Amino acid sequence: MDVYEAVTSRRAVRGFTDRQVPREVLERVLATAAWAPSASNLQPWHAYVLTGGPLAELKKRAGERLAAGDPWDEPEYEQYPPALKSPYRERRSAFGEQRYGALGIPREDLEARQRAASANWQCFGAPAALFCYIDRDLGRPQWSDVGMFLQTIMLLLRAEGLHSCTQMAWAKFHRTVAEIVSPPEELILFCGMSIGYEDATVSQPRTGRAPLGETVRFVDGY
Repeated sequence: MDVYEAVTSRRAVRGFTDRQVPREVLERVLATAAWAPSASNLQPWHAYVLTGGPLAELKKRAGERLAAGDPWDEPEYEQYPPALKSPYRERRSAFGEQRYGALGIPREDLEARQRAASANWQCFGAPAALFCYIDRDLGRPQWSDVGMFLQTIMLLLRAEGLHSCTQMAWAKFHRTVAEIVSPPEELILFCGMSIGYEDATVSQPRTGRAPLGETVRFVDGY
């Protein structure tokens, strides 16, 4: 698989089979992803990979919290601005309509939407999950470095025939994740990432992208 195919075939998959991902594959992907760029080579990412019993325990605890109606953990960073302006507001709305529309859930059925969202905390059935942390003392440039690290992982997973889904939703249960992985106090959980083989029986329409002219300007002599 070349780079272009990896990029265009990558998408957020929200339905996985229970086929196990070999440990050596995960190690190969993460060792290679370490070559992702970072300013002054800080490499500000801290990743924890869960499979088997530890992941099952995390899913169990998250499920118990949901069933009990526990409130989300206090946020450690702002996932979205309080008021998204155009065009970001419209793009987010269109994503929601497509996502829940594919599940046959109408906009007004908030309970059904919440049930669908709860699949996040079961990793959509994936047999492996990665949790990415960053030191709370680092700044915005380092957060962008972490994004490049995660993107590199996702593209390498495609080269291995695997799919993934990054999930900021796990930041809402960061205390539960910490119970399993025991990160140092100075780290913040940025996101989780479900990893596995796609369940082809689950309908997973791909979200579209803005036209090139909407996001890119060429300033040249052409």
